[in-house]
Amino acid sequence: MTDFINSILEFLSQLGYFGIALGLMIEIIPSEIVLGYGGYMISQGHLNFTGSVIAGTIGGTIAQLFLYWAGYYGGRPFLEKYGKYVLIKKHHIDIAEQWFEKYGAGVIFSARFIPVVRHAISIPAGIAKMSATKFTLYTVAAIIPWTILFLYLGKVLGSNWANIKEYAQPYVMPAIIGAIVLGAIYFLVKKTKKTTD
Repeated sequence: MTDFINSILEFLSQLGYFGIALGLMIEIIPSEIVLGYGGYMISQGHLNFTGSVIAGTIGGTIAQLFLYWAGYYGGRPFLEKYGKYVLIKKHHIDIAEQWFEKYGAGVIFSARFIPVVRHAISIPAGIAKMSATKFTLYTVAAIIPWTILFLYLGKVLGSNWANIKEYAQPYVMPAIIGAIVLGAIYFLVKKTKKTTD
């Protein structure tokens, strides 16, 4: 861990549950690092698991709602200009738009487990004026298991929490495969329904 990341994590840890939520909202540090450190804080008895899951879910959802509303009101030109400030690049938007156009609203859930499109997928949902309620439900449904997984791994690893990405690989890959399968099923069901209508 760099000194910069450590200093941010130390600051966030002083804020307790709000620190977890804030760390996920501002997304300066990857969510798995913030949640892994949150798990470490649980192992030290500074936080409890349930409160941390709630804080992580709220923070992660707000971060995605920010991107959704930016797409909804600002559109692609706004995000191409200012997206770099939240680590969203033009090619991230390109890939996310292709996924959203191909698979529809259901991709909001499945893409949350897949690198590169995980955060950017909120942007085309906003641009397409997807229902905010549906968007939020799909987002929360994906963020909860992600939050639980990394908090749990951080708790189990304890003082070795900084190695969380390495330890998470055996869990993340099945999640990615499962998400792709679920996305494919959703797409096929939607396509079949359109054909029969």
